[in-house]
Amino acid sequence: MLITFAACSTRSSQDIVSEKLGVNASAGTELSNSDTHGGFNGDGTSCIVLGFNDDTVLNEIKESSEWKQFPLDETVRALVYGISDETSSIGPFLNDGNGNALVPEIKNGYYLLIDLHTDKETDILSRASFNFTVGLYDTDTDTLYYCELDT
Repeated sequence: MLITFAACSTRSSQDIVSEKLGVNASAGTELSNSDTHGGFNGDGTSCIVLGFNDDTVLNEIKESSEWKQFPLDETVRALVYGISDETSSIGPFLNDGNGNALVPEIKNGYYLLIDLHTDKETDILSRASFNFTVGLYDTDTDTLYYCELDT
């Protein structure tokens, strides 16, 4: 009788961020990693934070046509930090479950929004559910944030 065991391969945080955001994040140091996905539908929020000691990733981001320089557009601002005025408020949708934004306020950087929802016709903030990925690079701290929300 021959029994074989296959080793389960767990992808590193750097591999996940590289794949999802389209940059080589292999030199990043994991600063934090949280994931609430689970259950039948796989709903949840994940956020990986990587720190960098050089400008390799930043240079890739600058060369990409997908990444945009700050300031954030209104949609990304609402998703990440929330927007409020005298009469209403919306977001943040990427939060810790208590309404606090997962990403600290970034003043200078680049961002990427990947809309993974099947309904591309409806404005992302007007949908009943969300399926998106946001990448944020803080140029002041050389920190890359990868966040995903599925509802």
